[in-house]
Formats: sequence, structure tokens, C-alpha cells
Amino acid sequence: MDFSFTEEHRLLEQSVREWGAREVAPRIKDLDREHRFDPDILPQMAKLGLLGISVPAKYGGAGMDYISLGLACEELEAVDTSLRVVMSVHLGLNSLGLLQWATEDQVDAYLAPQARGEKLAPCFFLTASRRSTIAFLPRL
Repeated sequence: MDFSFTEEHRLLEQSVREWGAREVAPRIKDLDREHRFDPDILPQMAKLGLLGISVPAKYGGAGMDYISLGLACEELEAVDTSLRVVMSVHLGLNSLGLLQWATEDQVDAYLAPQARGEKLAPCFFLTASRRSTIAFLPRL
């Protein structure tokens, strides 16, 4: 497998870095001191395609590869750890789990709107039973 960065990877990296420097970095110290998260950041992440970065385009995502996801996470982590955590839970734990295991009805109801940033997935749980049930709780 070739892990060389493509031009698309470099443009993504630069875009996320510039967005973070412009929109998040100037306010992050104040937000940290106030112990709060600015929810207006999430629609901006959705507009950039980050909330569905590695979800196939047919499900509303950006259809990028996992190297792109890693690069975006690195850039988010550099500006604010909580943004990378949002990506890890929303996309990594929830959306990609839905992509792998959901029924078509669940994909339509949850994955596609999550990939577009219309619904957020701040939590996730799974249970073990004889049928290995996986359950998701997206925030509506």
C-alpha cells in the first residue's frame, strides 16, 4: 500500500490548517478558560466535508480515504484536541460503524444525514448478545 500523500491530501491538510487557524485558534484559549465548546464550529466542519470525510459520496460523505481522515484529525488536534475527539466519536465510532453494520433503512435515517453534518453523533454504545447487536444513538 502506498502511503505517499497526493495533491488532494496536501490540499485537504492545508485547508483544515488554514480554517483552524482562522476560525478556531483565535478563540480557543477563551473557550477553554470558560470550559465550553462553541457549537457553531460543527456546521463549519460539516461545510468543509469533515464530518463525513471518509464516508462514500453515495451516502452523503466526501468519499475520501483514511489517509485523508488521519490528516484532518492531525490538523484538528493541532488547533484543539476536542475537535479531533468530535471527529473520532462522530465519524470513527459512529458513522463508520453504521457504514459497516447498518441496514439500508439505518443508513438512510442516520448515516447520510451524519455525513452531511445535518445530524451529529456524540455518543455510541454497543452490547454483546448471542446475535452481537450493535446499537447507535445519534443526536437528532
